[in-house]
Amino acid sequence: MAVKVLVVDDSSFFRRRVSEILEKDPEIKVIDFAVNGQEAVDKAAKLRPDVITMDVEMPVMDGISAVKQIMQSSPTPILMFSSLTREGASATLDALDAGAVDFLPKKFEDIARNSEEAIRSLQNKVKEIGRRRVSRFTRPIGSSPAPASAPTRSAPSASSGLRPAAKPIAQPDRTFSRPASDTPSSGASFKASGKKYQIVAIGTSTGGPVALQTILTQLPANFPHPILLIQHMPAAFTPAFAQRLNSLCKIKVKEAEQGDRLQPGVAYLAPGGQQMLVEARGGSKTLKVFEDDSPRITYKPSVDVTFASTAKAYSGDVLAVILTGMGADGRDGARMLKQNGATIWAQDEKTCVVYGMPQAVASAGISTEDIALQDVALRINKEIGCA
Repeated sequence: MAVKVLVVDDSSFFRRRVSEILEKDPEIKVIDFAVNGQEAVDKAAKLRPDVITMDVEMPVMDGISAVKQIMQSSPTPILMFSSLTREGASATLDALDAGAVDFLPKKFEDIARNSEEAIRSLQNKVKEIGRRRVSRFTRPIGSSPAPASAPTRSAPSASSGLRPAAKPIAQPDRTFSRPASDTPSSGASFKASGKKYQIVAIGTSTGGPVALQTILTQLPANFPHPILLIQHMPAAFTPAFAQRLNSLCKIKVKEAEQGDRLQPGVAYLAPGGQQMLVEARGGSKTLKVFEDDSPRITYKPSVDVTFASTAKAYSGDVLAVILTGMGADGRDGARMLKQNGATIWAQDEKTCVVYGMPQAVASAGISTEDIALQDVALRINKEIGCA
């Protein structure tokens, strides 16, 4: 059965372009259009599409407000289209706050080396999201709560150009929702292996912003090791995402920079459009961040690239986690880590937005456990010795 799509944009040119691209795939059917957010809300309730593509800036009602209302009244997977600007990045993160599952640049050439690759990327993302329509719910990105007694960093100021994270949205029962992050944890009975670690590495793609926040906001300020974060994301988005995470977490979160010396209790987010490597220099470990023009590497940043360098720098003293995402990035790097004795975990299918990357490591026999998203932080804290 074809994935039914509602295309929402106030530009007739863009509506037509998106529709033509999507309907080149026989497994996708565009069932209607909306020219503003209010019309999107009404048609989502009436037509019950499998996926909605949504612009941010529209008359009558903007895309972020529309996402909030749709997720309240007619929960549906929503893919945002965003401009690759600082303001566009902030608005897109606000849309993820509101409940959107993922985003793509409005300029398709910004996500691929050629037009055909860009077309396939959009088609595949819509199909993957549409097929995962029935699942459990995750809180929006801005709403994962830290314990009430735990101090958190202040939100970015208005002068920073970044909007603070959104407040939690009350979520009713729904047919579609993202994987739950606040259900009772089955990880309470988990016992640590006793293995010693020096670093944690986490790789993810589609659905990753929500998943990363769900995990990182539960780690303590005195977390004893550095954390590497590899999220498939455009270059314009990673600074805003790192700042937003930093404002919500007890650990420090920063966008990785060339020469960063890895420190405990700090999470380093790989910059969009570049690769992040770990290098061992004497008794310290530093980061190498660089432009990568290799046609062999699809993703920039690439989980495989960072994991492979981590295997060389830390051997087996690594806890690596593969979270929700399309494709198989991370499988080869995780295999190298495992060969050195590292521990590899994967997010379970039920709580993934897209069960691609975790499935790749699980089906290859690389990961040792499949863990629900709501349990990952607790498991990390126990395994590392923080709980």
